[in-house]
Amino acid sequence: MLNRLQERFGQHAVPFQIPIGTSESFSGVVDLVSMKAITYDRGGDGKGQIQDIPNDLADQAEEYREKLIEVAAESDDDLLELYFEEGALTDEQLIRGLMIGVKNGTVFPVLSTSASLNIGTSGILDTMVQFMPSPADRPATVCTRPDSDEEITLDHAPSAPLSALVFKIVSEAHIGELTYFRVYSGEIKAGADVFNASKHNNERFGQIYKTLGHDRRELDTIRAGEIGAAVKLKDTHTGDTLCVRQDPVVLSWVTFAEQVANVAVIPKSKEDEEKISMGLSRLHEEDPSFIFNYDGDIKQLILAGAGEMHLDLIVERLKDRFGVDVEMIQPRIPYREAIKGRAEAQGRFKRQSGGRGQFGDTWLKIEPKPRGEGYEFVNGIVGGVVPGRFIPAVDKGIQEALHEGVVAGYPIVDIQATLYDGSYHTVDSSEMAFKVAASMGFKKAFMNAKPILLEPIYEVKVVVPDEYMGDVMGDLSSRRGRILGMDPKGSNQVVRAEVPLAELHKYSTTLRSFTQGRGSHTRKFVRYDEMPKEEERKVIAEAKEIQEGE
Repeated sequence: MLNRLQERFGQHAVPFQIPIGTSESFSGVVDLVSMKAITYDRGGDGKGQIQDIPNDLADQAEEYREKLIEVAAESDDDLLELYFEEGALTDEQLIRGLMIGVKNGTVFPVLSTSASLNIGTSGILDTMVQFMPSPADRPATVCTRPDSDEEITLDHAPSAPLSALVFKIVSEAHIGELTYFRVYSGEIKAGADVFNASKHNNERFGQIYKTLGHDRRELDTIRAGEIGAAVKLKDTHTGDTLCVRQDPVVLSWVTFAEQVANVAVIPKSKEDEEKISMGLSRLHEEDPSFIFNYDGDIKQLILAGAGEMHLDLIVERLKDRFGVDVEMIQPRIPYREAIKGRAEAQGRFKRQSGGRGQFGDTWLKIEPKPRGEGYEFVNGIVGGVVPGRFIPAVDKGIQEALHEGVVAGYPIVDIQATLYDGSYHTVDSSEMAFKVAASMGFKKAFMNAKPILLEPIYEVKVVVPDEYMGDVMGDLSSRRGRILGMDPKGSNQVVRAEVPLAELHKYSTTLRSFTQGRGSHTRKFVRYDEMPKEEERKVIAEAKEIQEGE
C-alpha cells in the first residue's frame, strides 16, 4: 500500500506510524514521532495504551523514523542545514519540520488504522490536531461578491466582518434540522441576525452549539476558525454563505463528482408512496452528492449517486430515519423510437351513435429527419380539403402519438409528418375527430416506415492502474462498448469508450471488484444510436409484457 501511495504522491508520502501486526493480528501502531508503541483492544473504546516498541519492530521503526527526519528537514532550509551539520533533529525540530511540510503540501502523512476494530482512530485525530495547520496558518480565503466575479480576500480575525459556510444539515429527532457551519471570519452570536448571501434573505440565530458526536454544548459565540451548529434556520441550505448585509460575500462550495450509479426505487407499501419524496428531500439536504427525480419517460423514481454502496446507504437511512422501505431495481432505459424509411397512410375516424356523429379523414406522409432535429409538422393541404381550423388538431394528434410511441411505447424522435390530403363533414367533423384520425394514420404509417429503436450512448472514462488495462478493455468490449483511446494520467491510464447505457448498470461495483478498489469512472450522455436487432427484439418483448401487466 505504501508503494502505491508513493507512486501517486511521491516519496513525501511518508509513514508517521507503522502497524503492529497485519490483518487479523493488527493490534496497534508504532508512533515514529514519539517512538512509542500504542496498542488497542480489538473492537474496544479506541483508547490506546502507550508501551515500549516491541523488539521485533525496533529496527524497522528506526529505519522509517530516519526517513521521516529527512522529509522534515527538507521542508525548511534552516532545518536542512542543521540536519547536514548535526546528522539528526531533536523531537521539537522534527515536529516543526513536519508541521511546515504538511502546511505547504510537501509532506503527506501515512497512518495505520482499522475503523471496524477501532484501532488507531484516536491516532488519526491526534495527528490532525498536532500537525494540520490552523485556519490562521492557511493562505487567505478568496471569495466573491454575490452575483459578481469581484474577488474579496477575507481577514480570518474574529474582529473582521462575518463570513460562514453551511457545510452540513442533519435532521435529528426532537430537535429538527441541525445546521452545521464553519466561521471563516468574524463571529456569530446566539440571537444574532445574519444575511444569507446565497439566498438573499435574512436569518435569525437562536441557540448555537459546539458539537462532539451526539453531545452538544450551548455557547454564546462561535468565532473565526471554529465549527458550530444552529437549529431552526428557516431557509438556509448546504453550501450557503452567511455574512453581514453591509459586507456581503459568497464562499466557494464543493463541486460534487458526477453521479455514476442509479437505481429505480419502488416503495414496498402504498403508505410509503407519499413519504418517500419527503424523506429523500431531507436526506438530500444532508448529502447533496446524491440526486433523485421522477423520470416521466420511463415512469420511475430515479435515485443517483457516487456508486452502488452510496445508494445502499441512502436507502438504509431512508428506512431507519423515516420508516420508508423501498426496493431498488434496475431503471428502465429511456429508449427512443424512430424510422429509417418513408411511408404514407390514411387515418379515418368515423363514429355514429345517434345524434351528431364524429368524422375526420387525414392522409399523412412521414419521413426521417437527421438525428437530433426533432419533430416537424408540415401543412400540405391545398384547396381546403381539410379546413384550417382542424389543422392544429391534426398536429396535436400526431404529437400525442409521438409521446406514446408505437413499437414499444417509447417517445418518437426525428421525424417529419406532412398532412397532404383528407376530407371532412360539414356537421360531424370536429377537432377531436381529426385529432384521433391523425393519431391513427400516423401510427399506421410509422409501422410501414422501417421503425427502429434508438438507445442512449454514454462516453465512459475509466481511470485504472496499468496492470488492469486489459481487464477493463475486455469488460468494456463485452458490454458492447467501443474503445476510443487511452491517455496516461500519472501512474494510471484513462480508458475512453462509448458504451450503451443499458450495459452500465452496476458498473462501478464491477470495476471496483476487478481493480481491488483502485478503479474509478465517469460517464456522460453523447447521443442516441440505432440498436442491434437482437437487442431490439428483447426490448420490444419486455415492453409488451409491461404493457400487458398494466
